[in-house]
Amino acid sequence: MRGIIAAGGYVPYNRLQRSKIGQLLGSGGGRGTRSVASFDEDTTTMGVEAGRVALKNGAGVVPNAVFFATTAPAYLDKNNATAVHAALDLAANAGAFDMTGSLRSGMGAFIAAANYGWGSALLVVSDTRTGLAGSSDEANAGDGGAAVLFGDDAAGPVIAEIIGGAMHSAEFLDRWRSVGSSSAKIWEERFAEAAYDPVIKAAVADAYAQSGVTAQQIDKVVMTGMASRAVRSAAKYVGVAPDKFVDTFEETVGNTGTAHFALMLVHALETSAPGETILVINAADGCDVCILRTTDAIAGYRSVNTVAEQLRGGNDGLDYGKFLTWKGQLTREPPRRPDPDRPGAPPMFRSEKWKFAFHGSRDRSTGTVHLPPQRVSIRGGAVDDMQDVAMADVPGTITTFTIDRLAFSLSPPLVAAVVDFDGGGRYPVEMTDMDPAEVKIGMRVTMTFRRLYTVDGIHNYFWKARPLR
Repeated sequence: MRGIIAAGGYVPYNRLQRSKIGQLLGSGGGRGTRSVASFDEDTTTMGVEAGRVALKNGAGVVPNAVFFATTAPAYLDKNNATAVHAALDLAANAGAFDMTGSLRSGMGAFIAAANYGWGSALLVVSDTRTGLAGSSDEANAGDGGAAVLFGDDAAGPVIAEIIGGAMHSAEFLDRWRSVGSSSAKIWEERFAEAAYDPVIKAAVADAYAQSGVTAQQIDKVVMTGMASRAVRSAAKYVGVAPDKFVDTFEETVGNTGTAHFALMLVHALETSAPGETILVINAADGCDVCILRTTDAIAGYRSVNTVAEQLRGGNDGLDYGKFLTWKGQLTREPPRRPDPDRPGAPPMFRSEKWKFAFHGSRDRSTGTVHLPPQRVSIRGGAVDDMQDVAMADVPGTITTFTIDRLAFSLSPPLVAAVVDFDGGGRYPVEMTDMDPAEVKIGMRVTMTFRRLYTVDGIHNYFWKARPLR
């Protein structure tokens, strides 16, 4: 049997209360909050964080390929999935493929990973979404990511198998975005509703017929699409009671675009029992439908850092001005320090394990951990007698820190801390996802993959520390 072995979601720590939009602009906003990628996050870093959760839940299953989908890739021409691959510390012989550019690419990557013929595969989807100030897209969209690990019983216990599905494609212009633009343009909602209605109806009917499943057998429905009015209108074709529809996170996260169907599916799996049938409907340039059934193995499946836990642990006090700055719509005076230099390709290439996977070295004779990796041990002086040690998942403790209000930062002040890692190793790191006032000596922290800065179009990715909450 082939199917889903594990899954994980990622919701950024920062949330914007929609009411703050109306308070400043006099219009727009609404109720609830939307998730916001921090100044040091992008679709690659959020994809990595979702992938880390999925792999932890996967009980040691190592994927043979990564399929990465987004509408907002950090790079064009260059593959982004390779950065995800490197940060997840996957083997060199594992494939890494981008499927980017459209809201439908996430489901395309889902199908590719589910049917990958050369072993287990990891789907990673993430998106950063916004619109012009005061627009419905700005308020109702959200940032986030999700990852789904596919494989067969030989790789690990399958918690959900795909039992059927269908897809319908249609060419119509309801939403579009020019290359280089951060916000989309939208046709009138009634047109989108008229265009999507027959497509969703046909795709759902085909999925039922192809799988032999009836509406009465559906336990949970994941239904999403950026044309929210069209999706709500077409829900009648599902034939399932409203209380079986999975939370769309409208009030807490917003619509995360390419990633949203997967984020909702992750949440559905985290709350499912054996034998449940899940219907997934994603409306984007047509409609794709997938029907899954959970197995007995899901009874023993325990997810770390669930979507529900992340929603409870966020910061909903983000200032609207900071939100606009992070989204590139408000240019502020930079720090009175020189801009950082452009990262060099050769040193990044030579230090891939350190820079992307956060690997150190351990002296075989004394057990001393060195960060970054060293050839000569600081204890005993042994030369080239080191073993590689992965540190990304090792928590640590702050031994000292400083709050620097002059250092270069896209969101000052910069908080730098010296961290002692459990089991050995010390390194000065930048803090993120915290209030500077809460940082203190003795605070427990964990590592997270982030973007330090971008110069000349080159993203300098590395690891930061955040409070262990």
